[in-house]
Amino acid sequence: MLPLAALWRIARRDLATRIRGLRLLAVCLFLGVATLAAIGSLTRGITSELEVRGQTILGGDIEFALPQRQASDAEMAAFREFGQASATVRMRAMANDPDGEALLSELKAVDGAYPLYGTMRLESGVRRGPPPAGAIWIGADLASRLQLKVGEQVKFGDKNFLIDGIIAEEPDRLGEGFTLGPVAIIGLGDLEATKLIQPGSLYESKYRVRLPDSANPETVGKALTEKFPEAGWEITDRSNGAPGTRRFIERMGQFLSLVGLAALVIAGIGVGNGVASYLAGKRPGLATLKVLGADSGTVMRIYGLQILAVAAVSIFAGLVVGALAPAAISAIAGDVLPVKPGVAIYPLPLAISAAYGLLIAIAFALPPLAATRRVPAAGLFRATIDGAGRPETRTILAVGAALAAIVALAVGTAREPWFALGFVGAAAGLLLLLVGIGWLVRIGASLVPRPKQPLLRLAVANLHRPGAATGALVVALGLGLTLFVTLAAIQTSITAEISRTVPQRAPSFFVLDIPRDGAGQFRSMITQAAPDADINLIPALRGSVTEYAGQRVDELEQLPEGAWVLRGDRGLTYSPTLPNGSALTAGQWWAADYKGPPLVSVEQEVATTLGLKIGDTLSVNVLGVEVQGKVASFRTVEWDNFGLNYVLVFSPGSFDAAPHNMVATVAVPPAAEAELARSIPRAFPSASLIAVRDVIGQVTTLLTQMSQAIAAAASIAILAGIAVLIGAIAASRERRVYDSVILKLLGATRGQILGAQGLEYAVLALILAALALGLGLGAGWYVVTQIFDFSFAPDPFVVGMTLLGGAGLAFLIGIAGSWPLLSVRPASALRSL
Repeated sequence: MLPLAALWRIARRDLATRIRGLRLLAVCLFLGVATLAAIGSLTRGITSELEVRGQTILGGDIEFALPQRQASDAEMAAFREFGQASATVRMRAMANDPDGEALLSELKAVDGAYPLYGTMRLESGVRRGPPPAGAIWIGADLASRLQLKVGEQVKFGDKNFLIDGIIAEEPDRLGEGFTLGPVAIIGLGDLEATKLIQPGSLYESKYRVRLPDSANPETVGKALTEKFPEAGWEITDRSNGAPGTRRFIERMGQFLSLVGLAALVIAGIGVGNGVASYLAGKRPGLATLKVLGADSGTVMRIYGLQILAVAAVSIFAGLVVGALAPAAISAIAGDVLPVKPGVAIYPLPLAISAAYGLLIAIAFALPPLAATRRVPAAGLFRATIDGAGRPETRTILAVGAALAAIVALAVGTAREPWFALGFVGAAAGLLLLLVGIGWLVRIGASLVPRPKQPLLRLAVANLHRPGAATGALVVALGLGLTLFVTLAAIQTSITAEISRTVPQRAPSFFVLDIPRDGAGQFRSMITQAAPDADINLIPALRGSVTEYAGQRVDELEQLPEGAWVLRGDRGLTYSPTLPNGSALTAGQWWAADYKGPPLVSVEQEVATTLGLKIGDTLSVNVLGVEVQGKVASFRTVEWDNFGLNYVLVFSPGSFDAAPHNMVATVAVPPAAEAELARSIPRAFPSASLIAVRDVIGQVTTLLTQMSQAIAAAASIAILAGIAVLIGAIAASRERRVYDSVILKLLGATRGQILGAQGLEYAVLALILAALALGLGLGAGWYVVTQIFDFSFAPDPFVVGMTLLGGAGLAFLIGIAGSWPLLSVRPASALRSL
C-alpha cells in the first residue's frame, strides 16, 4: 500500500486539474454546517450573555419575590444579615396626563440601595437611588404616547408626580420579565401616597441581596427558606437571572437546530449525487490507475482524500460563517433579540456542527466512493459507477454507524431529547417515504402502456430506464415542494388566527384590581356607556403551588417536565359555577351553594403532567397562608379566547380570609371604548385597564418573529433541496448526453429532445405536487395546532400559488440543466464515451 504522503500527492494533483466536479459537495456541506453553526453560536451567545450579566439582569446575587405582600421586618433583617439588600415593588397602574388621557404602565418603586448592580441611566445622565421625593422617571415610550416632557406632571393613583427624567437604561429590565406597558419609576417612600396598594391588590415585591464573594446563593436561599418556611417566596439566583427568557431561547434554538440538521441531511443527498457525478466524470482516471496496477483500496483512498479535503474546506468555511453570524445578526436585528450576544467564539456549537458535517459527508459520500472498489478497469471504461450493483456489507455498516452517530449526537445534545428523537424520526420517515415513492414511480412508469406520442413515450421511458435519476429527483422535488407548502400553510394559518379569529372573540379590555365593594358601581358604569356590554367579573388572587398529591414542591430535586405551574406564583380564583370556556373531563363541579372544605378544579393537561387523580390534595400559598384543597374535577380550557382563564379554580369560601380584588373582561362596541378608557381610570384609580388591541399587537409581533425565524431556517432546507435537484441532474448528465447524441443521430431536433426532457420533469412535478400538498398540509397542521395551539386555516390561494411557483421553479431548473446537452456534438461525445 502506498504511504499517505504519496496518496495525497496523487490526489492533490488530480484535484487541481478538475475540482469543479465537487462544487455540489462543497455547496451542500457549506450550507448545512453554516446554518447549524450560526444557530448554535447565536443561542450560546445569548445564553452566555445572560450568564455573564446574571447579577445585573437579576439586580442582585439572589432575589426573593413575594406576590401581593411586602417582606416583614424580620424577613428584611434576615436579608441584611447576608449582605446589602434592596427592595422594589412593581405593579400595573394607569398613568394619567394633565388632559385626562390614561395609559397602562408598569409602575416600579425602588429604595435607596437600587440598583445593587448595573447602572440606572437617564437621558440626562447616570443616577443612583430613587427619584427625589414626589418625582418620577418615565420610559421614553410613555413620554411619547402621552406627549409628556421633563418638568411636567403625570398622575398615578391619587398622587401627581413631577417628571424628573426620561429612562435611557434600566439595568434589571430583562429580569423583570414580560410587561404590558412602558415603565415608570418612583421612590418607595412615595408608593403609599398613590393609594394603589390596597388589600387584595395585585403587585409583586422583590428583594435583591448583594452577597459577599465567598457566599453561595443556593446555600443562602435554603437557609432563609428553612428560617421562614411559610414565606411563599420565589427564589432566583444570579446563575439564571431571566429564566423565562433563557428557556425560550434554548427551546427555540433547539427547534431551529433540528430544522438546520434536517437541511443538512437533505444536503447530504446532494453530497451523494455530487460525489457520484464527480466519480463518473473521473472514470477514465479510475480505469487508468487500475490498469497501472493500483488496487481498489488504493484508488478508493486517493479519491477519498480528495472528497475529504473538499469536505474539510467546506466545513471550515461553514464554521467561519457560523461563528461570525451572531455579530451580523445582532447588528441587523439587535432590537429583536432579548440581549445582544457577546462577540466570542463558542467552541461547543462549532464542534457539534463540524461533527454533523463530517458524519453527513461520510454517510452519503461513502456509497458511491466504495462502488469504485467493485468495478474492474474494463467495466469502468464501459459503464458508469451507478451500475456497479449492491453495496458491500461493510459499506452498509459504515453508513449505518454514521447515521446512528448523527441521531445520537442530535438526541444527546438536545435540551428535550424525546422531542429531538421524534423530530429526527419524522424527518427520516419523510425521506424513506420519498425514496419509496421514487421506487414506485419507476415501477409504475415501466408498467404503464406505452404512449403513442413519441415525445411522451420517451419522457415516460426516461423515468425508468437504467441509470435514471428518478429516485433522487423525487426526493429533491418532494422535499422542496413539501417545505414550500408547509411554510405557506403555517404563515397563512397564523395570519388568519390573529387577523380574524382573535379579534372576533377578544374583549375590549381587561380590568385589574377592581375593589370588591366597587363591583356594583363598575357594572353600572359599563352598562350606562354600553347597555349591551358583555361583562365577566370574577375574584382574583395570586399564590404558588406548595404541595400536590402529598409531594412538597420545595423537596423536589427537579420539577417534572412541563410542570410550569409549579414555577412561581399563579393566578387563582374561586367560582360557584363552571367558568366560561371550560369543559369538564373528569369529576364533578361543586354545588353553587357549596360551603364545605376547599375543593379545586385543575386544568386537564396540568393534572396529567403532575399525575393527579380525583381526590388528591393540592395546596397553594396565598399571602403566606397555605390553603389545601381536594381535587374535585379536571377540565379543558379555551386558552385562545382572551377570556379570564385559570389553571386552578377553587370552591367558594376557600379564600374568605384572604384580601383580594376583582378582575373583569369587558366587551363593548368600538364607539364606547374611548369613553371607558378615560372614565374607568378616573372612577377607579387603583384599577389597571389593559386594551386588548395592544396585547394582540405584542402577540402578533412575537409570533411574526418566530415564524420568520422558522422560515429562515427552513429556507436553508429549500436551498439544500434545490442543490439536491441540481446534483441529481448533474449525476445523470453523462447518460443524458449519450441519449441526446443517439437521438440526434436518429434525426431528432433540439426542440424534440428538450421537449421530451421537459415532459419528464413536468410529469414528476405533477406527481410530486399532489404528494407535497398532502405532506405539507399535514406538517403545517402539526406545527400550527400542536406547537402554536392555533386553529389550522391555511389560505387555499396562497398555498396553491406557492405550490405552483415551487413546481414551476423545479421545472425551470430541470430545463436549465438540460439546455447545455443540446450543444454537445455527436462526434466528440461518441469519442469520449
